Amino acid sequence: MLRSVILAAARSQKVERLVETAPISRDVVKRFVAGSGTGEALATTRQLADAGLCITLDNLGEDTLTADQANATKEAYLELLAGLGRAGLTTPKIGGGDAVTVATAEVSLKLSALGQAFDEQLAEKNAREICEAAAALGTTVTLDMEDHTTTDSTLDILSRLRRDHPGTGAVLQAYLRRTEGDCRELATAGSRVRLCKGAYKEPEHVAYQAPLEVDKSYVRCMNILMAGEGYPMLATHDPRLIAIAQDRARWFDRAPDEFEFQMLYGIRPEEQTRLARAGHTVRVYVPYGTEWYGYLMRRLAERPANLAFFGRALISKK
Repeated sequence: MLRSVILAAARSQKVERLVETAPISRDVVKRFVAGSGTGEALATTRQLADAGLCITLDNLGEDTLTADQANATKEAYLELLAGLGRAGLTTPKIGGGDAVTVATAEVSLKLSALGQAFDEQLAEKNAREICEAAAALGTTVTLDMEDHTTTDSTLDILSRLRRDHPGTGAVLQAYLRRTEGDCRELATAGSRVRLCKGAYKEPEHVAYQAPLEVDKSYVRCMNILMAGEGYPMLATHDPRLIAIAQDRARWFDRAPDEFEFQMLYGIRPEEQTRLARAGHTVRVYVPYGTEWYGYLMRRLAERPANLAFFGRALISKK
């Protein structure tokens, strides 16, 4: 119930205006978002890298309605990649399995921010330019997944991008009923696949609704990816799923450098450090930019316990 309310609020312009104009302390956004500009994103990336963590950066923005907006997002990513290159943060790390690039810092793209909603060819063109810039610096790109109406389009564009940039990462959402089949198709040599639970409100015929059913699907999908020849990227903060992943890695004889854990910036940082110190590759999903509202609301929906922290910040006088 609470998750549904939060997701509804994420789509409400009225609530968005209320939240954005409320006296929110800087701490609430800073906990989950690494600043509004490239400089702050780079500083956060350096800090995490120095702590032994890997990073994927997301320039926040989804409601792209014009070609000018889409091109501005592309340029922001090109600026970010150039900064990462100058800082030496795109150097490939040892490991990742055969034919898989595992760089300290990569970027994550939402195709909707590049024009997917009104011009798929433009979105693909922009994504290709970003992939080319990333490849020139020795790093990679992952295509974020959004609501189920864009899944086929995103996977089609991914397939075409992979012809020239085979390391381009996919994202699959375990709460979708179709995802086991998608995992089987993508669990191939050199294929990087991020598996997450999913953060959008979807209809029952498309997605599992009960948390237990989503967890079961996640484990089934994890088994497929671990048994395959690709590079699984397991996005979860759930201690049970992390323990299962470690067990499955042993079962399928995967070394610690043949898969990775991914976690969100600001959530369970101590666990991120613990896993990294235990020898695992841990990649932190770091968003930045001014369009933080929708992202933040989905994070609260994923883990409603965060709502108490957010609520305290809303009424803070600091």
